[in-house]
Amino acid sequence: MINVQFSNSGLHMSSRRLGSQSLQRLLGRWQQAPSRTPLWRQLADALRLLILDGRLALDTRLPGERELALTLDVSRTTIASALAHLRDEGYLESRHGSGSRVILPDNRSVPTLSTAGMALDLSTAALSAGPEIHQAYTHALTAMTPWLSQTGYGQLGLLSLREAIAARYSERGLPTQADEVMIVNGALSGLALVLRMLTGPGDRVVVDHPTYPLAIAAIQGASCRPVGVSLPQIGWDTDGFAATLAQTAPRLAYLMPDFHNPTGRCMDSATRAEIAAIAARTRTTLVVDETMVDLWYNASPPPPLAAFDPQGTVITLGSAGKSFWGGLRLGWIRASSRTIATLAQTRDTLELGSPLLEQLATQWLMENARTFLPARREMLKTRRDRCAALMQTHFPDWHFQTPDGGLSFWVELPDRLSTLFAARAEGIGIHLGPGTRFGLPGAFERYLRMPFSLDSAELEHALLRLKPLWRTLNQHHTLVKRSMV
Repeated sequence: MINVQFSNSGLHMSSRRLGSQSLQRLLGRWQQAPSRTPLWRQLADALRLLILDGRLALDTRLPGERELALTLDVSRTTIASALAHLRDEGYLESRHGSGSRVILPDNRSVPTLSTAGMALDLSTAALSAGPEIHQAYTHALTAMTPWLSQTGYGQLGLLSLREAIAARYSERGLPTQADEVMIVNGALSGLALVLRMLTGPGDRVVVDHPTYPLAIAAIQGASCRPVGVSLPQIGWDTDGFAATLAQTAPRLAYLMPDFHNPTGRCMDSATRAEIAAIAARTRTTLVVDETMVDLWYNASPPPPLAAFDPQGTVITLGSAGKSFWGGLRLGWIRASSRTIATLAQTRDTLELGSPLLEQLATQWLMENARTFLPARREMLKTRRDRCAALMQTHFPDWHFQTPDGGLSFWVELPDRLSTLFAARAEGIGIHLGPGTRFGLPGAFERYLRMPFSLDSAELEHALLRLKPLWRTLNQHHTLVKRSMV
């Protein structure tokens, strides 16, 4: 049961205490020594980054100063100075006898760039609204009139929208009926609903590694344990996937075969067939996230992974967020009619459906997608190619593969500098997505996700500001390594 307490600031859930070992894993390689930057400031910068990324959740209680000093192998003075600095900035609240609790400046905000005083966001892979969004809402307001005489509730969503989504699946090679579709409030909401229906505390959930960070958060939020299957340099490791399913007996597996986030790769038909066969053989439910499916630049993806599953046990998640606009906050679940009916019963304990206006707007966008999606893809392809050229010119020691779709590059750095680089970038007003966000604790310190969704001029401006910061950090790190040889 969730323990709810009252305080001077209102109603909130009781704080969760984070162990010192867990915090050490989250921090990764935060320390750069020797350095002109004081050690306490390096630690404060690294902790602030964890808070802004959401990896240190609001209301989390940090370990005590003495415990942290022992775990991080620094002086207690260093710990005290770092925590005091974060308290002054408004990121921590400390009370005698209860330690330090994570908050945000003014204690009512959410972790966004505006609350952090930052100017450029290179941590989010998403687009602003195009003119078609205004058209969609204008149409939706008119189409809304007949629905105003009704309650507006509906666990499955508007029949006309579900029919439109079912038709799209059928066109892509997966015959689908409206009763095999449920409208939800975004793909992440759909994943949370599936987890609620299929899993219990302590269950294992297999994921690609790296993967979408909010999927990891949803899995952990359901009290489940994510188990990663490492992605090779190219494609997917089907042998590793099979071995992991056999060894861990997970309740389900969450995959992103269509322009995977963060790598941008696309699973070919043969691999989809093999993954589906492995899941069927081990009786493992596959949850397939197709959030990026419309964002292809060279060739459209193969048929949905569920099309390779004759037993109909694959659950597919879709979203309007990346294809159209994140502000729609609308997604869907495609599964067997029996699974959809069970999900509807599960949803009864959470909410009463999705907003009608957003459903009507999304239906208009789907019906008119052919008139604006090609231009959107062409624009993104241009931005992708420009981003690649800028990185090759200004960051020649970064390694990456050009993605066939999606919204970002998965960049390999020459050393484990991701957290340090992101923390220093924050100091000049640029928020980055360090690789550690996209994996289990301690992983991907050598990686950085670089979105190309920004306007090319804005992106170039950001990269030019990052260039001297990276050069200084990398040169210093190289000198330290040489001195240790």
